[in-house]
Amino acid sequence: MRLGLMALPVAFFGLFFGYPVATIVGRGLREDGRWQLARAAEVVTSPDTVQVLWFTLWQAAASTALTLAIALPGAYVFARFDFPGKRLLRAVVTVPFVLPTVVVGSAFLGLLGRGGLLDDHFGVRLDTGVWAILLAHVFFNYAVVVRTVGGLWGQLDPRQEEAARVLGASRFAAWRRVTLPALAPAVAAGALMVFLFTFTSFGVIQILGGARYATLEVEIYRQTAQLLDLPTAAVLSLLQFAAVGGLLAVHAWTVRRREGALRLVDERHAARRPSGAGQWALLASQLVVIAVLLVGPLLVLVERSLAAPGGYGLDFYRALNAPVDAASTFVVPPLAAVGNSLSYAAVATLIAVTVGTLAAAALTHRAGPLVRGFDALLMLPLGVSAVTVGFGFLITLDEPPLDLRASWILVPLAQALVGVPFVVRTMLPVLRAVDDRLREAAAVLGASPLRAWREVDFPLVRRAMLVAAGFAFAVSLGEFGATVFIARADEPTLPVAVERLLGRAGELNYGQAMALSTILMLVCAVTLLALERVRTNRSGEF
Repeated sequence: MRLGLMALPVAFFGLFFGYPVATIVGRGLREDGRWQLARAAEVVTSPDTVQVLWFTLWQAAASTALTLAIALPGAYVFARFDFPGKRLLRAVVTVPFVLPTVVVGSAFLGLLGRGGLLDDHFGVRLDTGVWAILLAHVFFNYAVVVRTVGGLWGQLDPRQEEAARVLGASRFAAWRRVTLPALAPAVAAGALMVFLFTFTSFGVIQILGGARYATLEVEIYRQTAQLLDLPTAAVLSLLQFAAVGGLLAVHAWTVRRREGALRLVDERHAARRPSGAGQWALLASQLVVIAVLLVGPLLVLVERSLAAPGGYGLDFYRALNAPVDAASTFVVPPLAAVGNSLSYAAVATLIAVTVGTLAAAALTHRAGPLVRGFDALLMLPLGVSAVTVGFGFLITLDEPPLDLRASWILVPLAQALVGVPFVVRTMLPVLRAVDDRLREAAAVLGASPLRAWREVDFPLVRRAMLVAAGFAFAVSLGEFGATVFIARADEPTLPVAVERLLGRAGELNYGQAMALSTILMLVCAVTLLALERVRTNRSGEF
């Protein structure tokens, strides 16, 4: 039964992930049928590679530490406090995470860059240093910590800490000896996920880093798309793959630790209205952080999209649908990217939910190394170079029976690879919560496995499936690393269109990029608000 459930996900990942990645790496490392190991050693020891690797590591470590420092108090507030507008605010802090990294870069460019809000009014620019990158990473990953740590924190029984206080422990000692050990695996898992996302950062670095700063992912893109140096790109991809594999192994270990026995309660019973000046001050401080760090850049994005040369208005939005000419960046009006993205994301969501639900069902019952390896396989697309995947698509999917280079389905397939991990992580806690005795009773009464799923599992998990579909839709809208290679010029997606506009000089191009980014932000925000209305289980990682 388990192998049957795993068959489609394994085939999907093998064909559309393993095959393209292995092929492009193999082509880069082989010449005239021989492995070029000397070239690999040369690339690894190159001063340029060492510099890129060092920057990738330290900016990821700095981004992770800064995100934990800022987001852990927010996780506590969402876990332990009950206040008006909490559900809306939870959706607001999640919007940055599902935004395309290109849009995140655009938002901070509009705030901190040349011609941005601070530059216009105060003559201050921060896009020439690393601080813009670090702050953009905190903006992007704040929700990872809040949902991963806050989700568990909100279900820890507060009476355990209160009992320690009764026995004479101070508030800090009770938290350190009772709560912190229970939270440690969740904090470690959240930190690892933030490190993973910042280690493989592409869109943010591409826009804010300029020529001075490059992560491995950006350097892979430069070597592949601009210099056409496949051997160097292949070695860098293997370096990134090795680092990501190690991170995922540690992440799997922390997740297994988190699945240990804890005394959990419904989060509604653990959250209380703030009492006392200290708690109200903590809540107020976190509202300020959210307003300045998360909402502020989004509002700047809107403001920049309306700040036309003749005054505030919709000029940049109207220009999105203007007829194209010889000097245009596009062969179709930029507004066409909206329809393209929605269509692609809908198909990608259908694929991701189908593959991800089967994979989550196969992982429902804990098992040995085979299942743990399968779980790690499902997470790899979040960390392996999307640039490598996209370029691999062009190289491998060009011959019958898989000649897909001219087909529209290529983009949804690439987007679905990123959506499947979110579907699995959303569905898995709910599926594991279904009592096995219900399935056994259905089998005793003569139900086939398919009917047992339809009659027992599906009614219990359909709301989680809707949430999973929403996450898959949002992240599919924002996929950029692979799509930038395979999106056709006459059918660009929103992130690709934004990147093209930002790559061209001129106030009109910049304003149109801000307008498209605002449209994409609003679509993601509406999706997240809808998810909060149907979401019932908050124990998943996303």
